Amino acid sequence: MEKLILQETDSTMAEAARRAPTLTGPVWILALRQTAARGRRGREWVNPDGNFAATLVMPTPNPMDAALRSFIASLALYDTFQSLGVLNGLALKWPNDVLLNGGKVAGILLESLPSGHLSVGIGINLKSAPSTAQVEEWAVAPVTLGTDASPEEVLDLLAPAFAAWDAQLTTYGFEPIRTAWTARAAKLGEPIRARTMRDEHHGTFEGIDADGQLILSTPKGRLTIAAADVYF
Repeated sequence: MEKLILQETDSTMAEAARRAPTLTGPVWILALRQTAARGRRGREWVNPDGNFAATLVMPTPNPMDAALRSFIASLALYDTFQSLGVLNGLALKWPNDVLLNGGKVAGILLESLPSGHLSVGIGINLKSAPSTAQVEEWAVAPVTLGTDASPEEVLDLLAPAFAAWDAQLTTYGFEPIRTAWTARAAKLGEPIRARTMRDEHHGTFEGIDADGQLILSTPKGRLTIAAADVYF
């Protein structure tokens, strides 16, 4: 799989959108420095020098499966961190974060592009993490992975891990991915809050369904939620 290493760009997601119309296959775009990084819903992504920022641009033959790549990316990150020697304290937070000892160590951002491509953006706190004052209230506190590995070395692990999980999705469907993700899920069977654009729901996190939606058991019944911010 092709890899493009940039010394600096505004955002790997923006770079992916600019380059996507001319791409014929999947490409990883890694930036050693970003000047205008962003996270979900346009939020600022604080990305100090030395941290990891990359976007995978890939064709999306089945747009219905696009959102499932968030789970692929989560599992690939989990495997990558274990390959780097982080063997304990890892968990996956729905819909697109990786936790270390309860703190956020990595985030994922998906975007469908007009060119028919999907961008899978990944940020990792390799060397340093934002302060709690730099993230929104009630968000999981950021933490650092604490590795000596360079962003390039991390990408060398992450790219094949993503490809392996993605091949499973293509060959066997989402069920094995759902099983693997659930086995690594944070707060499974525990109370959480899920805030959508309109409502906030409190309940017990029961897992994810066949479409990757959050399953929440509430006093008013069982809910499935397609998109939300989750708080512990």
